[in-house]
Amino acid sequence: MIYDVVVVGGGPSGATAAHDLATSGHKVALIDKAGRIKPCGGAIPPRLVRDFDIPDSQILAKITTARMISPTGRSVDIPIENGFVGMVDRKDFDPFLRNRAAEAGADLRTGTYTQVTRDKDGTHVHYRDRESGEEKILTTRMVIGADGARSNVARTQIKDGDKVPYVIAYHEIIKAPGAVGNYHPDRCDVIYDGRISPDFYGWVFPHGDSASVGMGSFVREVDLKKATADLRVASGLDTCETIRREGAPIPLKPLDRWDNGRDVVLSGDAAGVVAPSSGEGIYYAMVGGRVAATAAAAKLESGRIKDLQLARKLFMKEHKNVFKVLGAMQDAYYKSDERRERFVSLCHDVDVQKLTFEAYMNKKLVKARPLAHLKIGVKNLAHLTGLVSPVHT
Repeated sequence: MIYDVVVVGGGPSGATAAHDLATSGHKVALIDKAGRIKPCGGAIPPRLVRDFDIPDSQILAKITTARMISPTGRSVDIPIENGFVGMVDRKDFDPFLRNRAAEAGADLRTGTYTQVTRDKDGTHVHYRDRESGEEKILTTRMVIGADGARSNVARTQIKDGDKVPYVIAYHEIIKAPGAVGNYHPDRCDVIYDGRISPDFYGWVFPHGDSASVGMGSFVREVDLKKATADLRVASGLDTCETIRREGAPIPLKPLDRWDNGRDVVLSGDAAGVVAPSSGEGIYYAMVGGRVAATAAAAKLESGRIKDLQLARKLFMKEHKNVFKVLGAMQDAYYKSDERRERFVSLCHDVDVQKLTFEAYMNKKLVKARPLAHLKIGVKNLAHLTGLVSPVHT
């Protein structure tokens, strides 16, 4: 068989690409390692639920409050009005997406990608079958690389595909109690504290009967496991049963190019599409899978190589400005505990709270209320220049 597209990587991005292509009648194979769970807080916005038709059965909790905690322990609770933060567990969510792609007609293969080769008969994707250990080869017209940060497809097939900066994230899934200590099952906690992470943040995210407790850092010397243990102690969760532990890189910047100008296009973490500042990745990964599928389908239909560029163009058209704003916020406030203290103070502002979560839930910058934006800009400048005390609200 000659496939129209072989998708390498069956996380949210690859599974979405495979599902979209299979649904539109293309011959698709989806290769996934299986048996690996990516460390992830599991937060998804209502827009993802709508756009990708996610059933309630996959949502373990609907969070309506977010708590920001400063280095000195000050906190601000932000109500999430007119919506929620949905919580999923990647242990269940990823297989659900892969199975849905298979039900739509994708040929699901379990194994480890090894290489792409080409000859007079076409493009060939090689993988080592998980069950037999044998190398198998799939012949295809197009390849979508959705094999995560430090993608082997990107490294070998895309110019500068191995030059994405990333943080290392680590979390522990624990058996969650009811409300205890500083933990509440209806609230997400985000901890901005250099003792937990010198350049990113820590998190405690409820997942119904379980919870994700973790952090990330670009600084290689940081002891991620110790920082997470300290976070559990501070949250009153140190005696809870640990269900599993997971670590992985999270990219910090989208690649400048997502295709090889021939037969390969990237999506998801492989393309670097994780939001700066927040580290949010599931929604952007699935959008990345959708636009990669769109670009692949367009190229298959037209034969035009330039149609592969549609993936990056479509993604950036909608999300470039959000990434710019979040990147500027990370650069401004994550450099020191003194800056983090000021950031949490800024979060006391009601306009900041409303605009932040309106943007989160709808995945676009909110253009309404220009006076609110002006007010936020002035306050932001005052905090960054030290014109106000970090305890000022």
